[in-house]
Amino acid sequence: MAVTIEKAFELIYTNIKPKSHKIIPLEEALGYVLAEDIYATHNLPPYDNSAMDGYAVKVEDSNKTVKVVCTIFAGDDVNKELLHGEAIKIMTGAKIPLGTQCIVPIEETQTTSEGVLLPDNLTLSKHIRLAGEDIKKGSQILSHGDMINAHQITLLASQGISHIKVYKKPRIALFASGNELKMHFESVKEYQLYNTNTPTLLSRALELGCEVEFIGTASDTLEDINTHIKSALDCDIIITSGGVSVGDADFTKEAFSSFGYEILFDKIEIKPGKPTTFGKIGDKVILNLPGNPLAAALNFELFGRAAIYAMRGAKEKFLNPITAKMKHNFSMKPGRRTLVPGYFDGEYFKVCESFAPGMISPLAMANSFVIFDTSCHNIEEGATIKLISTKFDFLTHKPVDLISK
Repeated sequence: MAVTIEKAFELIYTNIKPKSHKIIPLEEALGYVLAEDIYATHNLPPYDNSAMDGYAVKVEDSNKTVKVVCTIFAGDDVNKELLHGEAIKIMTGAKIPLGTQCIVPIEETQTTSEGVLLPDNLTLSKHIRLAGEDIKKGSQILSHGDMINAHQITLLASQGISHIKVYKKPRIALFASGNELKMHFESVKEYQLYNTNTPTLLSRALELGCEVEFIGTASDTLEDINTHIKSALDCDIIITSGGVSVGDADFTKEAFSSFGYEILFDKIEIKPGKPTTFGKIGDKVILNLPGNPLAAALNFELFGRAAIYAMRGAKEKFLNPITAKMKHNFSMKPGRRTLVPGYFDGEYFKVCESFAPGMISPLAMANSFVIFDTSCHNIEEGATIKLISTKFDFLTHKPVDLISK
């Protein structure tokens, strides 16, 4: 019996555990998920410093000409104390000298033979960055389950943190099956096709921060599929495409069963992609996708991503839709939840002009897709919908409704 999309997600998330931990240097942390809380080791800025190239002065010297007694650059260790009637020229980032009440930008002063003339509107603490105003020592700056991107690395580097504890990245094994399939570096005959599924899924898994192994293309025999499965069993997630329907040459599920395959669902109430199958061999996760390229790619965006998100340890691991409007009227046959690819321009979603489960051209044009509910028939221009991006990760810490109704 086919399961709902919601039940499929539930089975994926409840049957997959995050990977184990390892310690890595900061330079290798991009794309990993943090497996510990991180606390600030010191204030940032560590000392009061100038936010401008200008002059350190007293507020009481507003509208006066003051004598410039020295210059301080960023990185200088100067213990000079500022007195009334004086100014200290100071560069951006330099430590504020004792006695400073504000910084006057250079362009707001006038140079005279006796020094610099200050404006008449000086205010306390103007253009001074106070110690700890960005980050205070002891405060939590990152949390267990945070994804490490360039700006998280900025935080870590600011605290002199050289190594962090992270979750290991999921290892994905990929292969397709089909006598008609040839790899892109082979010659094809008029009755054969290039295998586009494996390069597509391999590239997406890499984009999602996984380690990926390409196992090859299997012919439609139990023996050859078994050989490919054996080669894939040292990975965490095995993703296949093809051979999961009810045709005479669909041997994928049968081949996996000889390895103790525990199927958790083998049909989903979805179009295209109904025969998508998910299960486990011990602690190995198996996702069998349809052979049709568009069906395989779109179902990977739902269920392959879910498996990866569940395994990588991030606290935000559930797909989060974007609210958009329909660019044009769109009609479809009701009765089954349907995946519709299209292009989102930041406000409107435009359905691909032509798409079918076996097509590949819509994948290049689309950057998102919509799951329309069973009752949807005529969707009018301007109607509010929920779309799922295939180019960016929009995630949340709890499951949300993805269906446009």
